[in-house]
Amino acid sequence: MSIINVDNIQSQMKKGVLEFCILSIIQRGEVYPSDITQELKESGMQVLEGTLYPLLTRLKNAGYLEYRWVESLSGPPRKYFSMSESGKEFYLSLEKTWNEISTAVNIITNPTK
Repeated sequence: MSIINVDNIQSQMKKGVLEFCILSIIQRGEVYPSDITQELKESGMQVLEGTLYPLLTRLKNAGYLEYRWVESLSGPPRKYFSMSESGKEFYLSLEKTWNEISTAVNIITNPTK
């Protein structure tokens, strides 16, 4: 009998919702990546910048995000991300799916007696 690795399952669950959480933050308005990381950490969801930047790049390349450079007084220019029109549609689709899954999981894991 093989043993299932709990850490692997937990990691897959987190990865599954990470993109939705990141888009949830960006859809509220233009944001700098370190602000995304900070908000995720404050919520209890840990993410490394090495995970965040490739994800942002992938979403930008898919046409869901846009960015602009902003000059900084204390260093190099900063890249601020915002959601494109197609990104807003993509987010709404993910939000609908999340709400369906969340509702179903809550019903299953918290049955009324």
